[in-house]
Amino acid sequence: MTEDDKFADLFSGKPGSVLGEQRETSSAEKAKRKAAEEKRLPPRRNRGPRLPPGQEIVDKWPILDLGQRPLVPKEQWSLEIKGAVARPLKLDWDAFHNLPQSKINADIHCVTAWSLLDNDWEGVSSATLLGIVKPLPTAKHLIFHAHDGYRTNVPLERFAETKSLLAHSRNGEEISRDHGGPIRPVIPSLYFWKSAKWVRQITFLENDVKGYWEALGYHNNGDPWKEERYE
Repeated sequence: MTEDDKFADLFSGKPGSVLGEQRETSSAEKAKRKAAEEKRLPPRRNRGPRLPPGQEIVDKWPILDLGQRPLVPKEQWSLEIKGAVARPLKLDWDAFHNLPQSKINADIHCVTAWSLLDNDWEGVSSATLLGIVKPLPTAKHLIFHAHDGYRTNVPLERFAETKSLLAHSRNGEEISRDHGGPIRPVIPSLYFWKSAKWVRQITFLENDVKGYWEALGYHNNGDPWKEERYE
């Protein structure tokens, strides 16, 4: 039995799992938990003006996750947007692609101290989505839910920024399963753990709720330029 077979019922385009007994903690995840517990900062580097504190440029996109990479076929993919919004929304793959498409160029910065510069992203802008669902005046936060059970919280004002979008492509190619495809948010102004892979639901909230890494000691906001790695 392969790992895909083992988790097929959890990940094949269904609502997703809750992190729990079905998974083992990976060595990478253990290392990140330990770094959070120790509030460990990366080495101080001579950085250029495009790099936040402690970051180092990489030329390949690293693969980081919680040990499972759900396979979500496009024909089964859907996104639900709910919570403190006037118009809850559910999109399938075709409906998502029928929305106005946007392109941005943006760097990404990971809390594990790598930065990948000059990425060309394509997808649906946050402005388009916000214009459709119309968050209530009381909505201040949102939380992304992913097919592997991961979740992360983001201030609404960050999601509403000009360069935030839900991306299906990077540099002219569809985002692969390993990198969170078919769809993942990209919020360039925050550390990249805030841009959840394999997104399936966005819930708008009046009151903030911590996500997976935030509950384990990562910073609740996550601004790389302020080096908000840990609380």
